[in-house]
Amino acid sequence: MRLRRAWRAARHFAGSPTGRLSASYLAVIMIMSLGFSFVLYSTSAHELRKQLPPQDGFRDGAGLFDDDFMPPQRVNDFLRERGEAARRTLIGRLVVLNAGTLVLGSALSLYLARRTLRPIEANIEAQAQFVGDASHELRTPLTSLQTSNEVALRNRHLTIAQSRELLRQNIEEVAKLQVLTDGLLQLARQDHAAITLGPVSLQDVAADALNGIVDAAQAKDMSVDDSVPAVMVQADAGHLSRALAILLDNAVKYAPKGSTIRLAGGAKGKQGYVRVIDRGPGISQTDQRRIFDRFYRADQSRSSQHVPGYGIGLSLAKKLVGQQGGTIEVSSQPGKGAAFTIYLPLA
Repeated sequence: MRLRRAWRAARHFAGSPTGRLSASYLAVIMIMSLGFSFVLYSTSAHELRKQLPPQDGFRDGAGLFDDDFMPPQRVNDFLRERGEAARRTLIGRLVVLNAGTLVLGSALSLYLARRTLRPIEANIEAQAQFVGDASHELRTPLTSLQTSNEVALRNRHLTIAQSRELLRQNIEEVAKLQVLTDGLLQLARQDHAAITLGPVSLQDVAADALNGIVDAAQAKDMSVDDSVPAVMVQADAGHLSRALAILLDNAVKYAPKGSTIRLAGGAKGKQGYVRVIDRGPGISQTDQRRIFDRFYRADQSRSSQHVPGYGIGLSLAKKLVGQQGGTIEVSSQPGKGAAFTIYLPLA
């Protein structure tokens, strides 16, 4: 039974991408090792043959040997035996060398195969999860649309007022779908977006990003305290402005009416930073570990306000910052607001 399981496991591994790639790497290693061994053996055997006596042996008339020291025939036999022994020793050592190469090459090939396939598998898994999550998020508004329309069609006494209300609800669901699809398209396009890095002023980027949230902030009677200095960082101005606008938009959505959003910045070591601070409900430590995952929304903290969204914004912001060689961090405590900070190399 154990042998059968081991055989099945071996067959499964041999047919897996890791097994096939490992075999390819091992084949390359062994071809190189055997080729080196063949060249070494051919060269060494040629040199050994040059050291052997001629076919007719050393003749006594050559004056090289005295009869009372060692007969020429014995010298001939001795040299030939030494040559054969050296050849056999060389073959044995080459066999051991290639056997060791096979063992070590197998381990190295497996390591290289796993290391090569790890990012590919992670990318495939991320794509599969992305498709699954997107399908789930799309299904919710589509199901709502279908259900409400079917109910309305079965209602023979549907009034004009009810029809108007149904149309209003349908428009709301379509708007949600539009927001979701726009976010998905932004994520997809960002994978192939061109990045142009250069010296960028954090002050200018902050001013540009603020223009996009002025109306939303005024609608909630909110103010923004902008104290970002003119620190120069190495970044793409457009991408950085979009990432900062996402953070500001989130702050406006989650912070209470009449509150103030702080926008700060500066330099720390070899990095410049810009920080968005709100006085919203905060984020728990558990949610902070996943807040930048696609479609993830904190159910027990910020999402308790029923803010519309699909958990795409922060994921997009992280990608935008990461493509510029920067990082984005969050610091928060439930009930005490949140601070999102973007770090980028100084120019």
